[in-house]
Amino acid sequence: MTPAIDLCRAQGVTITIHEFTHDPSNRHFGEEAASALGVDAAQVFKTLMVSAGAQQFALAIVPVSGSLDLKKMASAMGVKKISLAEAKTAQSRSGYLLGGMSPLAHKRPCALYLDQQAKNYHTIFVSGGRRGLDIELTPQDLLTLSEGVWADIAQ
Repeated sequence: MTPAIDLCRAQGVTITIHEFTHDPSNRHFGEEAASALGVDAAQVFKTLMVSAGAQQFALAIVPVSGSLDLKKMASAMGVKKISLAEAKTAQSRSGYLLGGMSPLAHKRPCALYLDQQAKNYHTIFVSGGRRGLDIELTPQDLLTLSEGVWADIAQ
């Protein structure tokens, strides 16, 4: 279906695929997913690409009910300052459209930081690689697949 789902299947990771009809006029992708899936927005996580310079990128995975704390993320990365990557750069590096950016199977992999709030749930929901497609998996499976780390990065 998507590179993210293909990766999960190839690694034998148990996932549940959730599809819903995406409203093209909606730009609040995570909230739309939570509403369509009937789950708490705190259990649905968005993927944000950040940049600490022209060649240093990372993924911040935070609940859609909150936001990314740029200072905390910079600290987790061990740098002084970061910014959100430009949309064009994020799409090019990941191979996914904004609003459908999975944290898994990027064209150009980068470090992944999963907010510690994910520990509150047995499973979390993340984009499956396109708008209107989420996958449900355990936070630990996400970290294992992505070689990611836990971090306190959300506001």
